[in-house]
Amino acid sequence: MSLIRQIWCLVLGAVLASALGGVAVSAWSLRDLLQTQAQLKNADNASALALALSQQKGDAELMSLLISAQFDAGAYESVRWRDAKGAQVFERHLETPQAPRAPGWFAALLPLDVAPGVAKVSDGWKSIGEVELRGQTGYVHEALWRSTLSTASWLLLVGVLTGVAAAAVLSRVRRPLDTAVQQAEGVSQGRFETVLEPRVPEMRKLTSAMNTMVLRTRQMFEAQAEQLRTLHHQLLCDELTGLSHRRQFVAELSSALERDDGPLRAGLVLLRLKDLQGLNQRLGHGATDQALMAIAQALRVYPEQVRGCLAGRLNGSDFALWLPAPGVVGDTAHALAEALRAGLQNLGPGVGVAMGAVELMRDQPMGAWFAAADAALARAELGEGVVLELREAPPSEEVAQGERAWRALISDALQQQRSRLLEFPLIGRDRQVLHLECPLQLKLNPVGDFEPAARWLPLALRHRLSAEADLQALALALQASQQDHRARCVNVAPASLNDGSFIARARELVQAAPAAVRRLIGLELAEPAAVQHFEALQELGRQLRPLGVQLGLEHAGAGLAQIDRLFQAGLDYVKLDSAVVSGVSADVSRAAFVRSLVVMLRSLALKVYAEGVTDALDAQALWDCELDGITGPWASAQGIKP
Repeated sequence: MSLIRQIWCLVLGAVLASALGGVAVSAWSLRDLLQTQAQLKNADNASALALALSQQKGDAELMSLLISAQFDAGAYESVRWRDAKGAQVFERHLETPQAPRAPGWFAALLPLDVAPGVAKVSDGWKSIGEVELRGQTGYVHEALWRSTLSTASWLLLVGVLTGVAAAAVLSRVRRPLDTAVQQAEGVSQGRFETVLEPRVPEMRKLTSAMNTMVLRTRQMFEAQAEQLRTLHHQLLCDELTGLSHRRQFVAELSSALERDDGPLRAGLVLLRLKDLQGLNQRLGHGATDQALMAIAQALRVYPEQVRGCLAGRLNGSDFALWLPAPGVVGDTAHALAEALRAGLQNLGPGVGVAMGAVELMRDQPMGAWFAAADAALARAELGEGVVLELREAPPSEEVAQGERAWRALISDALQQQRSRLLEFPLIGRDRQVLHLECPLQLKLNPVGDFEPAARWLPLALRHRLSAEADLQALALALQASQQDHRARCVNVAPASLNDGSFIARARELVQAAPAAVRRLIGLELAEPAAVQHFEALQELGRQLRPLGVQLGLEHAGAGLAQIDRLFQAGLDYVKLDSAVVSGVSADVSRAAFVRSLVVMLRSLALKVYAEGVTDALDAQALWDCELDGITGPWASAQGIKP
């Protein structure tokens, strides 16, 4: 039983005991008083009757008439006249005593023992007997019953008022207790919130201690996040420039090419500081490092301002910039070239940079990207100074058919529900399937094949159709889970949160499903959602998590340390991006970084999964890092059935 209920029981018990005790004491005292009054009345009436009889000079007939008249006029139960020898001379008694109006149980609970009144009758100085008179007691019980009811009513009113006052006091005490409980639950769920201190001294001490604990926990998390950022910089970034080193850049680019929500076309720019060894000899290491830093500074602007851009140092003299947007590589490369010309001119003549920029369809393999960019870079090296070689992308199918045609195809497929879910397992350490990842496919052509999301999702995002696609995926997942009772997870595009009706419609879909099915459904959003749509992400969690739906963050990596309110996001789990976990078995520093991520996320009561795992050695290394689950080609190849 809770503390508040125990206090309530104590208050109610005290009030009830006081009320019952008060009624009992009042009734008992009043009974004694009324019983004494009835005895005195009997004695007075007997004395008065004896006096009247004494004046009749012993005339028995007159005395009998007087007794009968007195009995008929008063409320008596019996009247007796006995002579001097004790023999009964005359008697009148009530054949059927008047029944009291008080309940029988009340009369039995408080019986009356009223002694009769007795008085001597004389003729002058001669005693001629005595008279005994007993009054009716029904009216005494009736008066006692009415008085008890009145007392109980007043005490009940006082008890009610006392209960109301106690409720107000307990409510005042309970509010800070409930707040402290919610605050403690928030800490266990990764929400570090401080509250106002109440006026109650004891509660003020408790709230102050809780606030102090929350602040210290938040400081620990922030310090841990800062350590994680430092560790990321030390282990995954180039020491001189601070950009991602080659292995990390390649892993990030591979992950970007494999995502479904990326653009159909993108750009890649390769930069090379020409004749690095000659510069070291002519200008010295210090000036050469300044040239490298100038290039890195020019590149760093793009990832900082445009989410999704990647910049890295591939080797001593080569750099790369990935642009996840169509039609921008030309303008970006020209702007970058101008910035480098301005930044390198102070280093004197002979400092040259070759730039090769290409734009291709995103479904091209990574080797094709680097081959095309290397070919452009080789042509640029033939010039002097900062030279740019740009390779234009061929017209895409989207441009050839027209955006309206593509929008019509996607809308028609969604309206006619030509869609299905694929299923990829996420397995735990015990090789059991934790849930199925279910990307959505659409049949754009009624007589064609189902198209993967990478084919149509970029266009759906552009035409603001992602919310409809995500809702259809959620409906399909609910339907499938209701049939086979397997946990499923569907992706939600961060752009869908911009649709004002998306959260409400998603809630309606979930509420329409049985409660057991709701707990089998999860929604995943990409890491940018925690930054760009933080409030919407919180609202999504507030609306759906109480229904049993889990909420996760996918494609997560080093950017988690940059989310200063991650502990307030309302998440259940985080999936580490393949760029973070790829090659972890052969890289001790990467394994240390993953382990640090796991420690930080576990401190927020979040489960940690890894996505895009392709290698058995990486999988074992991730189990050693204490991850909760793994998904990707390796997990799918295990052939595990739930």
